[in-house]
Amino acid sequence: MSEIQLRPTVATDLQKLMAFDHNVTSDSVWQLELKRDSNQVVTTFREVRLPRSIQIEYPHNKFALADDWVRKSMMFTALMAQDPVGYICLLERATASVVWITDLVVEASFRRRGVASALLAAAQGWAETRLHRRLILELQSKNLPAIRLAQKFGYDFCGYNDQYYLNQDVALFFAKILK
Repeated sequence: MSEIQLRPTVATDLQKLMAFDHNVTSDSVWQLELKRDSNQVVTTFREVRLPRSIQIEYPHNKFALADDWVRKSMMFTALMAQDPVGYICLLERATASVVWITDLVVEASFRRRGVASALLAAAQGWAETRLHRRLILELQSKNLPAIRLAQKFGYDFCGYNDQYYLNQDVALFFAKILK
């Protein structure tokens, strides 16, 4: 197996990154339940196993990457045998000392090989060198593989936004406190 190499993204990577299969398959989802009465709102998420696997569409326009990447604070590309196999986009919110992970994508044929883990580690290292206090990872509630990855790496659920994405999906936010 080839070693994973990471480097800042360059313009020549973008066409290959946009060509990745950005969609994910999931067997379960985090289902949102809202209960409202006169003075209280109770929100509950529960993991629900689906009767069959579903294909989850990527919530962002992958073709906008070519325009958006220069607006990101940092973007890393993962390479195996000199070929791009994944990327992560980071957006600094300096006033809050927070770095948002807005995109974490691994080409479908390279998933479950440690690429996403390496990208998360690079993001954390970058945020720590810039003295940020927290990383926040934005995920679709249907993307159970990403939710489990976040939990595995010590990210804790910290909030949600209903109908956050253009396709009206719920966004979940997971945070990790940095030292």
